[in-house]
Amino acid sequence: MNPARLPESVEPAVRVGLLASLLDDSIRAVRMEAARALAASPRKRLTDAQRTALDRGLAEYVAGERLNADRPEAHLNLALLYAAQRRLAEAEAALRAALILDPRFVPASVNLADLYRAAGRDAEGERVLRDALGQDPGSAAAHHALGLLLVRQNRLPAAMPELAAAARLAPESARYGYVYAVGLDGAGRRREAIETLERVLIGHPYDRDTLSALIAYTREQGSPRGALPYARRLAELDPTNPELRQLVRRLEAEAPR
Repeated sequence: MNPARLPESVEPAVRVGLLASLLDDSIRAVRMEAARALAASPRKRLTDAQRTALDRGLAEYVAGERLNADRPEAHLNLALLYAAQRRLAEAEAALRAALILDPRFVPASVNLADLYRAAGRDAEGERVLRDALGQDPGSAAAHHALGLLLVRQNRLPAAMPELAAAARLAPESARYGYVYAVGLDGAGRRREAIETLERVLIGHPYDRDTLSALIAYTREQGSPRGALPYARRLAELDPTNPELRQLVRRLEAEAPR
């Protein structure tokens, strides 16, 4: 495993502390990955020597991807780097280059639509996603992205079939099922939302979002007994969390004997 690979959730200050020393690693792949991971970090957090090493690592990363310019994945990687650096026009051009190479390369379409979302260009993003689905109707990622776009535009009736398709096509994704359930609840279909979440839980028994939603929905239905097993399971994930312990005790007190 490359030691420079960190979860995206790691805080910027922690990321710099963990990765800055790897910018001078003897292994080129490690230097490149460290540079990519630090591309969006504030440069003021780095020393002069580290900034120099970062620029060198980024140049190595870009050169490496350009060697593979016949592959759409290389253009996607460059686009993600440019987007992290707020070089949005270059990111857009790289994503379009990926789609020229392979119009069925859904990751490029989804990322291009997301780029347009950030720029307030959802109408263009919708066209990109519908084109992607025309190329690959079975793409759960494209259905999910289109569904979220339609939700943002308050077009919930049009969004629901897209979110449903994503959940159906990729049951391995707890996120798709959870988002579909939230959409169902927003459409006033609480029972279907709970049933959807329960199906998600079969494959993902400790998904936090799913458990939290089930707790909320069952409590709102006046069923503390129904919420209790979900709260207990959520508490297992974070046994030192006092709020979760308190929630379990409250539900135990409210549940009929």
